[in-house]
This record gives sequence, structure tokens and C-alpha cells, in this order.
Amino acid sequence: MQRSVVVALPEGLHARPAAQFVATAGRLPVKVTIAKTGGTPVATASILAIMTLGVGAGDEVVLATADDDADAAASIDVLEQFLQQSA
Repeated sequence: MQRSVVVALPEGLHARPAAQFVATAGRLPVKVTIAKTGGTPVATASILAIMTLGVGAGDEVVLATADDDADAAASIDVLEQFLQQSA
């Protein structure tokens, strides 16, 4: 299962938002990866990997998981909501 999301966070996934994103992902029942569109996916559990993506506001990312069930959908929903915060 995967979903494309446009990042609305004003500062993108840098420093503090990346740390909060990793903490949020760590509480989910399913492992999810994130990648810039067309890029190599990285684990949402790794703050360093996420920061190396260089995701900024307005960038499109792909959230993906190997699972295809209700937990996977709910996990992706939570991360999508995080990325779509505009303030």
C-alpha cells in the first residue's frame, strides 16, 4: 500500500518536525517508509535517513508499507495528517 502526499509543513521535514515525525511513526502498528517521488524509500523510524531526503514544504512524498490491511491504512493516514499540518 502506498500513498502520495504533498508536504504542507512550512519548514518541511527538518530538525524538529523530523524528530516529531519519527516519534509519531514509532507509535504506529505498521512499519512505513517515506521517499521523495521517484526516490529511494527510507524507514520512518530513522531521523537521519529522513533528514537526508531534504523534504521541504510543497514537496511530494510517497508513504508506503508492505502490508495491505486496516492497520496499514490507519498508519499511513496518521503520517499523512502529520505531513499536511500547515502551522
